[in-house]
Amino acid sequence: MMGTPFRIAVVGSGPAGFYATGSLLAAEVPIDVDLIERLPTPWGLVRLGVAPDHPNIKAVSRVFEKTAQKPGFRFLGNVDVGRDVSHAELLELYDAVVYAFGAQTDRRLGIPGEDLPGSWPATAFVAWYNGHPDFQELDFDLSHERAVVIGNGNVAVDVARMLALTAEELAPTDTTDEAIAGIVDSGIREILMLGRRGPVQAAFTTPELLELGELAGADVVVDSGDLELDPASEEQLAGDTHAMRNLDVLRSYAEREPSGKPRALHLRFCVSPVEIVGDGHVEAIEVVRNRLVPDARGVLRAEPTDERELIPCGIVFRSVGYRGVGIDGVPFDESSGTIPNEGGRVLGPSGEPLAGVYCTGWIKRGPTGVIGTNKKDATETVAALLADVAGGGLRASGAAAAAIDALLAERGVDVVSQSGWEAIDAAERTAGEPLGRPRVKLCSWDALLGTARAAAPRP
Repeated sequence: MMGTPFRIAVVGSGPAGFYATGSLLAAEVPIDVDLIERLPTPWGLVRLGVAPDHPNIKAVSRVFEKTAQKPGFRFLGNVDVGRDVSHAELLELYDAVVYAFGAQTDRRLGIPGEDLPGSWPATAFVAWYNGHPDFQELDFDLSHERAVVIGNGNVAVDVARMLALTAEELAPTDTTDEAIAGIVDSGIREILMLGRRGPVQAAFTTPELLELGELAGADVVVDSGDLELDPASEEQLAGDTHAMRNLDVLRSYAEREPSGKPRALHLRFCVSPVEIVGDGHVEAIEVVRNRLVPDARGVLRAEPTDERELIPCGIVFRSVGYRGVGIDGVPFDESSGTIPNEGGRVLGPSGEPLAGVYCTGWIKRGPTGVIGTNKKDATETVAALLADVAGGGLRASGAAAAAIDALLAERGVDVVSQSGWEAIDAAERTAGEPLGRPRVKLCSWDALLGTARAAAPRP
């Protein structure tokens, strides 16, 4: 089926954006897609969030590279929607807009001392060691003997593991050179990971948990008393094979004798931070022991007891989840940190679908699931968009690519094209090859834009 192609803008080039783009370009109706990204580089958390020692997870980028070679695809990097071009202007320049920009900040603990120097969102640390250009000026003081990681999801596990890696484990990764030096030379000897609920409710996956036991430079320590389950947790465990596997691994750690490795990683459960303590800098964290109590729906909630403990430490990483941030002109639900939607159709103030506006990924459903979850999510959103095309709610206007190009050029936006990104990619891979590393990342805006500008034509 041929005809005037639809022109669609997908905002955000992480997994959700690329999966949506791939589905759109595979549609039976002709569609051209401009994938718009704030950074000069694509792939979102695959490049800047996945732990550098997990190359297999990063391999999904090969799927994205194939999508980028399809007819009708354009990458417009270094374009900040809301600053360089507005939501209203996108609706004028495209037949539809799909927002796929993820969750860009961290959730707050809401406790005293949270903003003391030395108390960091885990998202900032992850971005730093992964080479995000917005986070390279941060100064993480890793000279202290004890670090505390709050949370027990996969991001918390990643942070704890990264703090424990040896020079030999970091050498073949694309961790930034500064982060490698900082971690290897750190004074950290003990890493404490705190979970507010029990081992059955922990959010980390079993493969991530197993990796901790393979660390070359850190013993994993689990108190067997923390693995004693209350009746409600026992009942929950009976129907949860994932939790059973996790508990088996944790019990095996509890039975291990420390082997004298230079660092120790302690996993603790049913404790919550109540205050981060210090005079001008983090000096300790006060935690409360929790008991698990089922709520009205039967979900086990952490309820504080009177038992408190003050744990000396010098640095804290808060890993209690990501949170979405809105864009001017696009409906946004502050309570959930998502764009209100129904099956990917963005809803207006009265609950009605807004013509030509869609969303997918974390900004659609919240920061849940793994990378592959975004594929099904994007498929649902694109199906809604194509249904609107079939029903006549969306029509191809004949809009031209030149219109957005002219607007951005007039505003002095230094757009990074697909060939510009490929120049960055090639430079990084070339730098990494003689070192046995997948890439040595360009970490500054100047280096990224300079490399793209020198080697690539404008889109």
